[in-house]
Amino acid sequence: MRISKAWLIATRDFKVFRRQKNIWYSVVILPVIISVLFPLITYSVVTRKTGIPAAQLTGLLNTFSFFFVIGAAFVPLAIASYSIVGEKVEKSLEPLLATPLTDGEILLGKTISAVLPTLIALYTSAAVFMTAMDAATYGKLGYNYYPNWNIAPILLALVPIAVVLSVEYSIIVSSRVSDVRSANTFGALIVLPMAAIFYASETGFITLDTNTVIIIAGILLAVDVVLFFVSTAGFNREEILTKWK
Repeated sequence: MRISKAWLIATRDFKVFRRQKNIWYSVVILPVIISVLFPLITYSVVTRKTGIPAAQLTGLLNTFSFFFVIGAAFVPLAIASYSIVGEKVEKSLEPLLATPLTDGEILLGKTISAVLPTLIALYTSAAVFMTAMDAATYGKLGYNYYPNWNIAPILLALVPIAVVLSVEYSIIVSSRVSDVRSANTFGALIVLPMAAIFYASETGFITLDTNTVIIIAGILLAVDVVLFFVSTAGFNREEILTKWK
């Protein structure tokens, strides 16, 4: 597999995505909500007359931090879904599939084109989120809560791995359906495991400490590797070229 050829696919997709404003809206909206709305909610809670204990406040901040993982699963869906079925509908996929590029190079390139914008959006959002949260909670805590060792493994390990997982799953789905709406609908199911992890942490079934986050990241990384080989093995360019309507 030639990385340089995969990068050519990615740069081609960036040019295609530039014309699709709805894709960029989907990439930006949730990160903006996390980085702006959550600090405003926190500030509202902190400034109430009844107040909130510092221990509960740090727990709330940790809860909000995990939404970046849920965002990592949700944000790239539109890009990844469009990268196969959207291009097929618009008749721009066939010329690419007719090239001598391998299936692995095509899929890796499309994975890169969905992963990079998502990570840029999420990490930009995380920087704004942490700055705004520190400003909102400094008066109550007496120190800047972020960055810390609780959010570090989430942002540096779990988020990128979850993004890749979502993209690979969406590519598999979009290569099996014939319209963008179906690809988005089935692709959204990838959010459920992340939501289940969040629910388990909120109900006390698991604790999202550093060790647990690293274990979860390791499991998801293994799934990423499996999904890449599954997507490559199941990607049938002849069927896409001749049977899709």
